[in-house]
Amino acid sequence: MSLYFRRLFNRRSPAGLVEISSNILVFDQCFSTDMLEEDELKPYIGGILKQLLARYSIDSLMVFNFEGGKKNSQTARIFSGYDMSAMGYPRNYEGCPLLTLEMIHHFLRSSESWLSLSQDNFLLIHSEHGGWPVLAFALAALLVYLRRCKDERKALETIHKYAPPGLVELYSPLNPAPSHLRYLKYVSRRHKSPELWPPADRMLNLNCAIIRTVPNFDGQGGCRPIFRIYGPDPLAPNDSSAKVLFSTPKTDDFVQLYTQV
Repeated sequence: MSLYFRRLFNRRSPAGLVEISSNILVFDQCFSTDMLEEDELKPYIGGILKQLLARYSIDSLMVFNFEGGKKNSQTARIFSGYDMSAMGYPRNYEGCPLLTLEMIHHFLRSSESWLSLSQDNFLLIHSEHGGWPVLAFALAALLVYLRRCKDERKALETIHKYAPPGLVELYSPLNPAPSHLRYLKYVSRRHKSPELWPPADRMLNLNCAIIRTVPNFDGQGGCRPIFRIYGPDPLAPNDSSAKVLFSTPKTDDFVQLYTQV
């Protein structure tokens, strides 16, 4: 185990867990660029759980798991082996580093309610391989929601400090920070306008897309962007899976060459 993680450990937290804030515990592997193989995951999680359950009652723990994309979660089976049920949050929006507002609301309300029941209650949070961008947002949102951090940007930076450089880029080809900050502002408005939380689902129109720095995809400083918009089909309210709602037609009229000014 690296000295980096040893410095992060809170003294009252078992080894292998990072205490982000009071009574919010996260598995240290979530902040690592190293990927555990399937045969390594069970002894890793199991060893930490044994330490944790030697100190705290199983009834004091609420477990969340941010899934990495696989349909069958091995992590959930490991927790069930210790009679612990993990609430799973799937990453099923075509790599988008955010949950739906409904899921964000569920995570925040469940966490707040659990922590308010007793000062001896804990949140135990795990993220599978590929789930780091969603985990980073969820933890920052929780700090804002619980009023443990007043500034949205500072909350996000606080979580990123726990991770080594390059972890965000490893799991997300696009910079998720702008989207994270925009959604964190939705969360912070909960205290200013409780009646507007959670924000109601509504149709949005995309009028324009601004590319401030043109990617150099063609080797000559330009690119031909194709946009796709994913989301639940508004005509199928009972199906929450992501569908392609819009895609740029692949014709010369629409797929134009853009270069740096």
